[in-house]
Amino acid sequence: QVRLAESGGGLVQPGGSTNLSCTASGVIPSIVDMGWYLQAPGKERHERTLLATISNRGKIEYAESVKGRFTISRDNAKKTVFLQMNNLNSDDTGVYWCNVEVARSTTGLGPWDDYWGQGTQVTVSS
Repeated sequence: QVRLAESGGGLVQPGGSTNLSCTASGVIPSIVDMGWYLQAPGKERHERTLLATISNRGKIEYAESVKGRFTISRDNAKKTVFLQMNNLNSDDTGVYWCNVEVARSTTGLGPWDDYWGQGTQVTVSS
């Protein structure tokens, strides 16, 4: 079983910064993609929006809403993904979820399983 532990977040002032991290543990042959999602206030979990992803080859993609403000990175040795969030505004408020795609073999080839962190609250307010 794979577990994801998130940390970071909290209350941040508009224009401020914060950093999230998410560490995977358990039986993990290989991690493929790692990413961050936002569940905005009033939205259900299935309505989470993708913010950023980073592949095992380092390919990075961002949602338009966070380009130039958020930076995703990963430490493969520590099985950890990070999200540096800068110039935050009220639209960034919500629960942040990390998502990790784990391959069942050390080659990284499919099949893969998706795992989610426990979610961490970020509130941007003065």
